Amino acid sequence: MSIRVIVELKAAPGRRDELKAVLQTLLADLGPALKEKGSLGGGFYEVVDDPDALVEIADWETAASRDAVMSDPATAQAMAPVLALLAGPFKATVVQPA
Repeated sequence: MSIRVIVELKAAPGRRDELKAVLQTLLADLGPALKEKGSLGGGFYEVVDDPDALVEIADWETAASRDAVMSDPATAQAMAPVLALLAGPFKATVVQPA
């Protein structure tokens, strides 16, 4: 069963545009490989009432396919520039159709 992941990211103050650029570059570089591993795509959204927040909404073939990508050491390495721009930990909520 496919899943949807809602990721809340809070950039360090004043760095949302930089965070958005880093995420766009990361996804452009990794997009084809992620699709091979079960990503169905997604997008980023600016939070209207928080100038430092972004939300990613992404779809995956299965929870297991996403878990495999997220537990891969290469993913942690690729995410390092993103994590460096965050004010704190990100929050990911995994949902599926009812």
